[in-house]
Amino acid sequence: MSRAFLLALQFLTRLPMPAGPAPTPLELGRAALAYPLAGLVIGGAMWALAAALPTAPVLPLAATLLAWWALASGGLHLDGLADAADAWAGGHDRERALAIMKDPRAGPIAVMVVVLVLIAKFAALAALLEAEHRLPLLVAPAFGRAAILLVLLRLPYVRPQGLGSPLAEHLPRRAAWGVAAAVLVLAAFVDALLALAAALLVLAWLCRTLRTRLGGTTGDTLGAAVELTEAAWLLGCALG
Repeated sequence: MSRAFLLALQFLTRLPMPAGPAPTPLELGRAALAYPLAGLVIGGAMWALAAALPTAPVLPLAATLLAWWALASGGLHLDGLADAADAWAGGHDRERALAIMKDPRAGPIAVMVVVLVLIAKFAALAALLEAEHRLPLLVAPAFGRAAILLVLLRLPYVRPQGLGSPLAEHLPRRAAWGVAAAVLVLAAFVDALLALAAALLVLAWLCRTLRTRLGGTTGDTLGAAVELTEAAWLLGCALG
């Protein structure tokens, strides 16, 4: 297993991984290229479970898949979505928004947004399972983690001492464009262009909003990008 892939799994999942030396900032940047592969691991487990239980009731199976999806990452991206939602609602200026995202407490807006995203994912999973269309389950987590690359390629990281600062500083940009493009091509072949267009529109809106409100991105808003693009992609697949 390559060092970059191992670091991606360690950072983005709660799967048991062998311990190793502490990563350098350069290694953290390179590990971002493997983020979509880490997503494929999560999606591959969902696809395999759905394929292994073709006669299972749709709603309980959809709930099981959604629980695995959230727990596999330790709720990392949902936490970022919640913090970003609170900052969006209460951060009337840049500094206030950044301060809110550092507050571990979740407000009612955060809870509402997380619940709505989870409902959207659950409904889309149920529809796809009902239609026996399982490939989007494999691709969705990879698509969401490719969104991290796309946001970092478009926006500066605004917390100099933040968790994602070495990632943004040492990201191999040309290779990152290639990885993101490969995931987009894969997504286009898996389902109708409606799903791809929906996810890219959501991502474009998010990047524009972040540039206007914050002047860039943070770790929390990267988590929000993952969750929102995953939900948009799945809904597009279910509706397409």
